Amino acid sequence: MTTATSTPTAVVELTAADLNAHGGIHCPHPKAGMELWNSHPRVFLDVAKTGEVACPYCGTVYRLRAGEMVGSGH
Repeated sequence: MTTATSTPTAVVELTAADLNAHGGIHCPHPKAGMELWNSHPRVFLDVAKTGEVACPYCGTVYRLRAGEMVGSGH
């Protein structure tokens, strides 16, 4: 009998200043600590929309720190 084991998902806490002008972030991101040789293609993720988003490639979760406000940019 074999059992499935899962790798813990990395969670990266962000401030509003970490986001780009559109409220997004890219993964891999320096805050995630991913090595360049072991990374996946860059993907842009919309964090401002819900306050949290998971990378479809590696599963890293990017989350706004509690109390952080994202401006509308206008």
